[in-house]
Amino acid sequence: MLTLDHVTKTYRAGAFGGGSVTAVDRVSFTAEPGEVVSLIGESGSGKSTIGRMILGLTGVSSGSLTLDGRPVRPGKDFYRRVQGVFQDPFSCYNPVFRADRVFSLVRRAYHPGVSDTEWAHRVEKAVRDVRLDPGQVLGRYPHQLSGGQLQRLLIARALLLDLSFLVADEITSMLDASTRIDVLNLLAALKERGLGVLYITHDLALGTYLAERTVVLRRGRVVERGDTQKVFGNPLHPYTRTLLAAVPRLNTPWDPPQPLESCAFHAGGGATDTDLYETEPDHFVACAQLPDCGRTSA
Repeated sequence: MLTLDHVTKTYRAGAFGGGSVTAVDRVSFTAEPGEVVSLIGESGSGKSTIGRMILGLTGVSSGSLTLDGRPVRPGKDFYRRVQGVFQDPFSCYNPVFRADRVFSLVRRAYHPGVSDTEWAHRVEKAVRDVRLDPGQVLGRYPHQLSGGQLQRLLIARALLLDLSFLVADEITSMLDASTRIDVLNLLAALKERGLGVLYITHDLALGTYLAERTVVLRRGRVVERGDTQKVFGNPLHPYTRTLLAAVPRLNTPWDPPQPLESCAFHAGGGATDTDLYETEPDHFVACAQLPDCGRTSA
């Protein structure tokens, strides 16, 4: 299980670094093997920063990240189990090399003793597992493949390791609609095989398509999280309602959501989980006035 406990990321700011900006503020949630957790929020809300901290690409200012109860320490053993796939697949390939060089790099780092025949068999199986024809994609240069094919090759690369979790950061945002569904269906199939996925997106429809649980992020803080059907079937935080109301609907003018008559956080008597109140089993909501409210918990 991957666990984030009060994870915070603060950057220095100002001409001489005398100030600071908190990009992620005391975020807590878990991700289980065989489960998809959607991390949803607008651009700049801290989603990708959380993904980068999980992958060890950005340091944690405070709080803890653990994998199966052990502190996350980026290194070969960690990356055998946790990998990331990012928004722009073209940026992950060197255009002067064939696209399948990403498999050779994995072999060199993690499987140097595997024979050529065995490795070719593993690569072919991984490529077929992501619903690609090895004969059509292996040996090609990145410019000869589509964004969807390149994205799926990156997932195939991850499958060559003993993978437990995949951080998928906006991996469908640059793809067309049909290819997007193919990639989402692929993630759903991998989930059935026991792979845990943190699916980072700003698209609510795609998030609800896959995820058992959802975390809604605003300005670096979790404002609502829990069972996906509960979060979107009964949204309690104004920001969650605003996100849902902003989804385009044919022949329907946009109507801004009305503010909540009362705050579920205060109605429940205070926080039980880092400024979150559990309104029902596996459905947590933050104070509607955060960060300006004076009744927050530590």
